[in-house]
Amino acid sequence: MGLDWSFFNWDIVSQYVLKGLYFSLYLTAIATLGGIFFGTLLAMMRLSGSKWLQVPATIYVNGMRSIPLVMVILWFFLLVPLITGRSVGAELSAIVTFIAFEAAYFSEIMRAGIQSIPRGQVYAGQALGMSYAQNMRLVILPQAFRNMLPVLLTQTIILFQDTSLVYAIGAYDMLKGFETAGRNFGRPVEAYIGAAVVYFIICFTLSRLVKRLNQKIAIIR
Repeated sequence: MGLDWSFFNWDIVSQYVLKGLYFSLYLTAIATLGGIFFGTLLAMMRLSGSKWLQVPATIYVNGMRSIPLVMVILWFFLLVPLITGRSVGAELSAIVTFIAFEAAYFSEIMRAGIQSIPRGQVYAGQALGMSYAQNMRLVILPQAFRNMLPVLLTQTIILFQDTSLVYAIGAYDMLKGFETAGRNFGRPVEAYIGAAVVYFIICFTLSRLVKRLNQKIAIIR
C-alpha cells in the first residue's frame, strides 16, 4: 500500500496543522523569553559570590538539567492538580514547565557569556562606583548577550523541536495537529512524514540563519 500524496494539501494544513503550529511557535517564543530572563537571574546568582544565592541556583540548574523534559511536563501536569485540587490545563502546564526547564539551560549559556567578558571591564565598573547589579546591567550583560546570541538562538531551535513533547499531555501543538489529521483520514504514516518534513524545513532554515549571523558577528570581531 503506497503513500497517498493527496493527503498533503492546504485544506489539511489550514484545518488541522496551523492551529498547532501557532501554539508551537507561541510556546517557543514565550519559553525563550522567560527562559532567558530567569536564566540570566540564575547565572547572576551563581556568579554573585554569595553562598545564599549560589547554592540554591546551582541545585536548581543541575537538578533541572538532570531530568528529561518530558518528565518535568508530566510531573507538573499530574501533580499540581493533586496538590491544589485544580486542573491547570495542558497549554498552561506546557508554558510553565518549558520556562522553568529552559531557564536552567539558558542560565549556563548566560554564565558562559558573562565569564567570557574580560575581568578588567568588571573592575572598571567597580572603580566607577557601580553596584553588582548596575555593573551587570550596564556593562557585562549587553556584551554577554552579543557574544552568546548564536548559542541562544541555537538553543531556541532545540526548544522548538522539544515543543513536540507537549503531545504527551494532550496539548494541541503542530505534531498533535498532524496526528489528528492522520487519524481522521486514516493516514497516520503520511501525517508523521508531513510533520517530520515541516519540522526539518523550519529548523534547517533557522539553523542556516543562525550560521550566517554567527559569521557576521565573527567578522565584526
